[in-house]
Amino acid sequence: MRPTTKDLAKAAGVSLATVDRVLNGRSGVRQKTVDAVNEAITRIGFERNQVAATLARQRGYRFGFVVPRSGDEFLSVIIKHISEFDQASRAEMIQTKIVRIDEHDPHRAARTLSRLSASEYDGIAIMAPETPQIRDALYRMRERGIQTVAIVSNQQEEDGQSFVGIDNVAAGATAGRLMARFLGTQSGDILVLAETMQSRDSLERRLGFDRIMSPGYPQFHALPTLETHGYPERTKLVLENAFAAHPDIVGLYIMGSEARLAIECARKLNPDKKLITIAHERTPSTEQALRDNTLDALINQDPGHIVRSAIRTLRAKCENRETLASQERIRIEILISENL
Repeated sequence: MRPTTKDLAKAAGVSLATVDRVLNGRSGVRQKTVDAVNEAITRIGFERNQVAATLARQRGYRFGFVVPRSGDEFLSVIIKHISEFDQASRAEMIQTKIVRIDEHDPHRAARTLSRLSASEYDGIAIMAPETPQIRDALYRMRERGIQTVAIVSNQQEEDGQSFVGIDNVAAGATAGRLMARFLGTQSGDILVLAETMQSRDSLERRLGFDRIMSPGYPQFHALPTLETHGYPERTKLVLENAFAAHPDIVGLYIMGSEARLAIECARKLNPDKKLITIAHERTPSTEQALRDNTLDALINQDPGHIVRSAIRTLRAKCENRETLASQERIRIEILISENL
């Protein structure tokens, strides 16, 4: 027989009511008591019956996914998986809702976040640039009792359960190694493109990329990162100016999650020149680019896994328990035309 809450209360030396408050993360319990209950959980091997706990709440969980207002194919894939999960999880008493924010205006984004209430949401998964305004808004959200987790691009470093996504430093280093191997004996400049360097995923990918390229391959010069902000006109202008100013460009690394515009512009600007091109995230456009040899390699993370893991992580936070690390680890996938 597995231990019950009565066994846990006895082992911790507290009342059943106190155990209930600790398990549900309610206020009014001293930290010393919380520590005693958590220690007893580990000591006696207590495992909470989550189905019974959810039923006892008399309502399910309500989770929101905060995503940018603008975006292209990768964002569409993320939203598709959120909608699929919402339909499939009704039997588990879990509801998901999509909240759009203006990622180009951090003050407006923070105001949107400030309007999210604990009476409407138990937890929020956010995909957004890291700015002081958004960080502060997330901090105040947690003060209101809403659990938070960042997806794709990190926002916070409180604990191991605050981010769902790949190791972006390792992803950038992978891109660097692939770039150098594909270029072989060539030498020249490498153009690095991002939507915004306010996104920590791009910052970390650039760090990993430089860790490989700078010391290991001196024949290549990785140019300063250029930002497109996701605008077609700016993407075209940035690439035109870069290719005009640097005729020795031999490689293109697209760090952002939306690569379609950059791939199309680079192809039009260099119809007769083969650039070694590395990008992130599997979308219809990046798949096609791999097939027609415009793209050489794709570094991918499973968006469906990200959505499911974010839900499991938020639920675990609401229930004051740890997640299974091996289940939530998002793996880096390397795709080429032959293994699509």
